[in-house]
Amino acid sequence: MDRSFDNRKIIHVDMDAFYASVEQRDQPEYLGRPLVVASINPRSVVCAASYEARKYGIRSAMPFHQAKRRCDSLIQVPPNFKRYKEVSETINTIFNSYTNKVERLSLDEAYLDVTDKMNDIPTATGIAIQIKREIKTMTGLTASAGVAPNKFLAKIASDWNKPDGLFIIKPHHISQFIEQLPLRKIVGVGGAMENKLASLNINTMKDLQNCPLDFLIWKFGKFGYRLYLLAKGRDESPVITARPRKSLSKERTFTTDLCLEEIEKFIPELVSTTYSELKNTKGKPRTFSVKIRTSDFKTLSRQMRIDFNCIDPKYLEEKAKELLARLDETKNTQYRLLGTAFSNFIPDIKTNQKSLF
Repeated sequence: MDRSFDNRKIIHVDMDAFYASVEQRDQPEYLGRPLVVASINPRSVVCAASYEARKYGIRSAMPFHQAKRRCDSLIQVPPNFKRYKEVSETINTIFNSYTNKVERLSLDEAYLDVTDKMNDIPTATGIAIQIKREIKTMTGLTASAGVAPNKFLAKIASDWNKPDGLFIIKPHHISQFIEQLPLRKIVGVGGAMENKLASLNINTMKDLQNCPLDFLIWKFGKFGYRLYLLAKGRDESPVITARPRKSLSKERTFTTDLCLEEIEKFIPELVSTTYSELKNTKGKPRTFSVKIRTSDFKTLSRQMRIDFNCIDPKYLEEKAKELLARLDETKNTQYRLLGTAFSNFIPDIKTNQKSLF
C-alpha cells in the first residue's frame, strides 16, 4: 500500500437539506416550517425534506402522499433545478479557491483534497471552517463538513454533527473511532451482506477488524480486501476531479395510467428534453433505451445501438417508437411512467486526420 495515502487531508462538504433550504431561504415565510421539495403530481416523491419535516419521519424518495399523511401542515414546493444549479456553482467557486482537487458528487456535496493547500491557512480544519463560513455568507445556507485522512472517513465525519456540523477524525483516533461504527457505514454492506457477515460471526466493526485478510478474500474476493481496509479506516481512493459520464436519462410520470398509444404522445417532449441536455454533454452515446413502468409497478426496458452521427430529435423519436413496439405487453396494459436514456458513452475525440481523397 502506498503510505502517502495515510498523509492526505480530505474534506467532505455536504449541504444541509439543500433543495429544501434553498426554498426556505428564498421564501422566508417557509422558515421553521415542515417543507418538502416534490413535483405537483399525485404520484410524486420527495426530492428533499427540511429538518422540520424530518422530525415527522419524512425522507427523500418517500411518496408525497405518504409524507402528507405524516404531517397535515406539510408544505409542498415544486423543484427549481435551475436555481439549485446556480447556488451549487457559487459553492463550487468557493471550493476551487482552496484547492484544484475537487470531486463533485452532486449539486450539494463534494470531496476536497487540501493536502497541498493553495493558501496560508495552516490546517485542513481551518480550511473547512472558512469554507463553511463563506458558504453561509455567499448563499445564506449552512453546510456540514468532515475532515479526515481519507474519503471514507471524511464522508462519515460530515454526517456526524448535522446540520451545520464540523467533525474531525485525526489519524491517531481512527482505530477507536471505527470500532463504534455499524457495519452498514461501509458502502456495499446492506442487509444481505450484513446477514452474510453475521453467519460468519462478524456482527460489529471490531469483529471485522479482527478478521485475517486471507479469510475475507477467500469469502468475498476483491470486496473482502476492501472490507479489510475500511474496517481499519484505510481508503486509498483518490479525489477524482473529473468523471466521464456513464449515462443520461429523463423520465415522465403520468398523473393517471395511460395505454401505450397514449404514452407515445409524450415521446417528442421527453426526447427533446433528453436531447437538449445531451448537446451539453461531453462524449457520444452508443446506446439508446426506453423504459416504461406498468400500473402494477412492473418495469420494462428495451435498448439498441445507435449511430451518434445521426442523432437528432426526429431520429430519436423513431427509435423510441421502435423500442416501445418491441415490448411484450397486451394492448390493455396501462402505464404510469415513460423514460428515455443514453448510455455507453465514448470520448468525443477530435482527430486531425486528413481526407484520403
